[in-house]
Amino acid sequence: MTTDPLRLVIFDCDGTLVDSQHAIAHCMDHAFAQHGLDCPGLENTRTIIGLSLPEAITKLASPARVDEDIIAAVTAAYKTAFFTLRQTPDFHEPLFPGVHEVLMEIDGRKWLSGVATGKARRGLDAVLARNELEGRFVTLQTCDNHPSKPNPAMLMAALEETGVDAPNAVIVGDTSYDIEMGRAAGMIAIGVDWGYHDVDTLHKSGAHAVISHFDELTTALDTIWEIDRDAA
Repeated sequence: MTTDPLRLVIFDCDGTLVDSQHAIAHCMDHAFAQHGLDCPGLENTRTIIGLSLPEAITKLASPARVDEDIIAAVTAAYKTAFFTLRQTPDFHEPLFPGVHEVLMEIDGRKWLSGVATGKARRGLDAVLARNELEGRFVTLQTCDNHPSKPNPAMLMAALEETGVDAPNAVIVGDTSYDIEMGRAAGMIAIGVDWGYHDVDTLHKSGAHAVISHFDELTTALDTIWEIDRDAA
């Protein structure tokens, strides 16, 4: 009798679990304007969601000449703006459909689940608390302790923390940064088509599969991992 290996499903946050694009774009425009820089707007901001804040702001500021002090100041202004926005009564950062259901299915499979995000831990904790997801993940990796995606450091830390081998782990994300990070870590990389990078970009980045709803996730993984559920 063989024992199924321990498996781990790691989710990106922004654009995968929660639809945060409008809040992020609003705060980014506010932070840029506060320091006399051209506001990037929603479409440009969507392209950098998932990166750590300093790297995201550096990309959005180009080709303007900005030094490290300006990047740090805009980063701080963004954090303050987002914290303030989060306190407003009408703040809205909704979960995408199917999040709770897919987590229950993962639990039923006795797989582990985690998060790897470009958010700071404070921001991630706020998202989890607001959406009744506290305690649902066994590993939480954020930009506080790791370099920005697509560097695989967050995923490598999650693997070490859980004891799961890379081929038995998957990153689920909406951007090329997630896919490239997963491939660099030797993990399965699943793209989602409801986020901030288009499907063609996800495939070109090396996604093993792209799904259109969370209820497709475990079936896609069964196929990739060659799990016969009927025989299980």
